[in-house]
Amino acid sequence: MIRGLAGSAALLLAWETAVRSGAVDGRFLPPPSTVGARLAELLGTAAFLRDVIATVLAWLIALGIAAAIAVPAGLALGISPPLRAATYAVVEFLRPIPAVALIPLVILLVGGGPEAKLTLAAYACAWPILYNTAYAVADLDPLMLDSARLCGAGRLGTLTRVALPHAAPFVLTGLRMAAAIGLIVVVSVEFLAGAGRGLGVFVLDAASGGGRTDLVLAGTAVAGLAGLAANEGLERLGRRLFRWDVAYR
Repeated sequence: MIRGLAGSAALLLAWETAVRSGAVDGRFLPPPSTVGARLAELLGTAAFLRDVIATVLAWLIALGIAAAIAVPAGLALGISPPLRAATYAVVEFLRPIPAVALIPLVILLVGGGPEAKLTLAAYACAWPILYNTAYAVADLDPLMLDSARLCGAGRLGTLTRVALPHAAPFVLTGLRMAAAIGLIVVVSVEFLAGAGRGLGVFVLDAASGGGRTDLVLAGTAVAGLAGLAANEGLERLGRRLFRWDVAYR
């Protein structure tokens, strides 16, 4: 944490020095002191806060939808090699398609409002959760499954009492990856397709309305801070819940 803060402080100091010394044109890249002051002003305005809330709310809802779909699907794929083989081609075909490439199709299907960014962000978030869950379950020791069955656990009991606890740290890792992807997609869809409100709409308006790079950077900084807070929160949760797992020690 201290090293991270020191690295961030060094970067900001170098940025500030480069602009103040004239090495970088402040009209195109305002110094962090200016961006910070602008951000403080924005956080006191209701319109900007509504944009932040719109983005964060869509992000969290999309992440929840993705987890609700991808975790059960990943458990099913992981526990059943025939199902995994049968769906392999479809999954590998859909997974590399960038969510933003589907914007025209999604707008035609559900419209260009908040539904579009929810749909696309949920789609993008689902893949890392699905993959981490499926491969964690597929890697489960067969002796554990056989022991559960010998103890009388049915298929559902095996999934919920053996496979899911084993996969839980991997599911959380998938959520961390999905959180970053989901935020990128939500802001990108707001930026490219419009969605009424959101950080992407704010950044687009600031860029097109006089080229206010200070406002663009302030809005972008909020998105970055939200992503950083989410990753830090999920990592701390993982350390608390899964101390026995190598990834969270």
